[in-house]
Formats: sequence, structure tokens, C-alpha cells
Amino acid sequence: MNELIDTTEMYLRTIYELEEEGVTPLRARIAERLTQSGPTVSQTVGRMERDGLVIVAGDRHLELTEKGRSLAIAVMRKHRLAERLLVDIIGLEWEQVHSEACRWEHVMSEAVERKLVKLLGHPTTSPYGNPIPGLDELGEGEPAPPAESGLIRIDEVARRGGGKVEVRRIAEHVQLDPDLMAELRSAGVVPGNTVQVGPSRGDRNGIDVSGQGTTVNLSVHVSHAVLVLAT
Repeated sequence: MNELIDTTEMYLRTIYELEEEGVTPLRARIAERLTQSGPTVSQTVGRMERDGLVIVAGDRHLELTEKGRSLAIAVMRKHRLAERLLVDIIGLEWEQVHSEACRWEHVMSEAVERKLVKLLGHPTTSPYGNPIPGLDELGEGEPAPPAESGLIRIDEVARRGGGKVEVRRIAEHVQLDPDLMAELRSAGVVPGNTVQVGPSRGDRNGIDVSGQGTTVNLSVHVSHAVLVLAT
């Protein structure tokens, strides 16, 4: 039963993060993110549809029901609070935090969440700059503010000729790769830091991003997952 609950919560969080990133939630995208087979995803989505958590729309994209969205927000909130605890209090290496938080999100109670919010000083974002949703539902904060305006993706900055930018957010799916996250950290591609983005040289050549005396060459796919603010 616990494994079934964990799987459902994992799917709900994945649909939520796809929406957050502006990606249409399709079963194929879930299969990619969770490295699961198409039949497995279809079976799980079918069960979630029967449980009233998702709706499969006419064009086959997935929509969270009110019940499904409420659960998805709760799981993502636990996930990002766990990330803050692991970084701010425990001191776990930045690149290892996401995977660990994926385990904690399934076992954390609301009572623990409320204690964490106070212990952590009422944070509003994860260590990767992503907003912590649903804090108001704990009675420990205001509703999540609207998405920060003026943010663009690094690949778009490169297409415009490059320039200095402030890193604001790193998408969830990039955090799954600890080696990549370590590389980003070494080049200062961390929320709050200013980095230099080189001009685009074509999709096959990647994009150079420099900070802290180090340059990292990011694929266009990864560059698209890093949101920045022009300085």
C-alpha cells in the first residue's frame, strides 16, 4: 500500500512540475521524467483517473482535478521544505539534496512541516529557487506569490548574444543528475549568483556559462531549464 501511495504522489508531483515549467503534461513526458515504460505509466494514470486525481483531456494531456492538485501541492511543499532542511540545517551536498528529498516527501507529516517552516525561518523558495507552494494551507505563511516577472531561460539569453545575468531558478528535472548539479555549482550557477552567458553557437555546441572563475558548457536542453534575470 505504501509503495502505491508513493507512486501516486510521485506522479502527482511530476505533473505539477511539468505545469510549473510550462510543459504540457503528457504520459510520454512522465515516462521520460520517471524513466518508466509507456504501459506502466498508462496503467498508473488510468488508476489515478479512476481515483479522481487526474482527467485525461481530449488531446490526451493530463489535468489535475481539485483533489489531485491539492495532493500535488502538498507533496511538492514537503519536497521543497525537505530540500531546505537538508541544505540549511543538515548541510548535505547541494547535488545530493533533490534525490534525498524525493524520499522524505512521502513520509513527512503536516505537524513536522509546521515545525520546519518555523525552524527554517519561513522560507518561500527551495535551495534551487523554486517557490514552495501551499504554505498558507499550513497556517504558516501567505499564499504563494505570483511567478517572478522578467525571468528568461539561459538558452534565450544566448540567442540574444549573451550577457550577465542573475540565476533565479533551476528546474526540478535537472536536479536529478548529481554530476551535472556539481558542475553547475562549480561554475556558480546557483540561485542568487551572477554569471556570464556566452552567445549561442548553434544547438550542437552548447552554451558557455562562466562564474567563480570556472566555465561550464551547458547543452541547450539544460540551459532551457535555468531561469535567470538580466542584470
